[in-house]
Amino acid sequence: MDTPTDNLTTSRRRLLQLGAAAVPLAALGSALPTAARAATGPSGATLRMPGEGDRHVRTFMAWPALSSVWRDQLPAVRRDIARVADAISRYEPVVVLARPSQAADARYACGAGAAYAIDVVEIANDDLWIRDFGPTFVVAPGAVAGVDTNFNGWGKAGTSYAQPYANDAAAAATLLEQYGVPRVRAGFVGEGGSLESDGQGTVLATVSSLVNANRNPGMSQDQVEQAMKEALGADKVIWVPGLAGQDITDCHIDCLARFVGPGEVILDKPGPRTESKWVAVYEETKRILQGATDAQGRRLNITELPGPDRERIRGKDMGSAFLSSYTNYYTANGAVIVPQFGHAEADAAAYAILQAAYPGRTVVQLNIDGIASGGGGIHCATQSQPAVPPAL
Repeated sequence: MDTPTDNLTTSRRRLLQLGAAAVPLAALGSALPTAARAATGPSGATLRMPGEGDRHVRTFMAWPALSSVWRDQLPAVRRDIARVADAISRYEPVVVLARPSQAADARYACGAGAAYAIDVVEIANDDLWIRDFGPTFVVAPGAVAGVDTNFNGWGKAGTSYAQPYANDAAAAATLLEQYGVPRVRAGFVGEGGSLESDGQGTVLATVSSLVNANRNPGMSQDQVEQAMKEALGADKVIWVPGLAGQDITDCHIDCLARFVGPGEVILDKPGPRTESKWVAVYEETKRILQGATDAQGRRLNITELPGPDRERIRGKDMGSAFLSSYTNYYTANGAVIVPQFGHAEADAAAYAILQAAYPGRTVVQLNIDGIASGGGGIHCATQSQPAVPPAL
């Protein structure tokens, strides 16, 4: 597996070259701009959502723009974004989206003390959750495309969770155009955090975040699943119930269960003093995953990742929305970037479990209490652009 070495600069140059290797729209057939069937690359192979552990060209992040959303937490959240960007930049290139009026501040914050250059691109946005509003990439030999999942602010218009999202909703298309990557518009409404892929045709998802009238009114679970398969090149969707209406995302899968690799799943286990409703979500998810098989017919090997005691974390007084989940980690080239919450024993256990799960990568723990106070984590704040597999 990849680790940072003296020839990192050479590797980066190669990655940046691969980043431009997007196929023309015509090569993806009639799947663009709307997906009537799974898109294919020039070789005829299906464009699939890769596993996050596959090699990346770069990581995209976003500079939080709105004081109306974050209020007095905004400076701390921006410091967290700069800290995460710096950590990832030691392993792969990082690009941060920012409003033109805020780009200079973002460049200053992300450049101060950074180990490697972090690019800031001027694309209007509203918040930092680029996993959800950014493109979800799919690849095939010699081809890459970005799936626009039609971000609608998590379907929270008219609720207490509502916040501005018009710029975020347009950012995926703008970003893909700027980087020369073809755009596939999904036949469903969702977010990148609601989609977890093993890279071999299996997707994990929660019913609560996708088969929901606030995203896909009038669509049955079977219809949503078919649209997901078409957009993501998936062969099988493993559904778990989740829980609707209790957080802004309606229980995204990326805080609950993650693929380490094909057949290998990390399952978030709530820590002490977690509300009983989330313990019930974990128990039902575990039951379903224990009985499931993936698209290749394999049973899943499940590793539990216990959360911290919510009374022993730094963020214990930062509100019920605070996300104390280690499972919302990000897999970069050669590294796993994971939250650290200040409960020493739990932080150490999470480090050990993830180091065993990813033996060829360096586990990097970061204080992200500002980000976590908004109900998200490192995975929510990042989106990877995968390297293009070699043409057949």
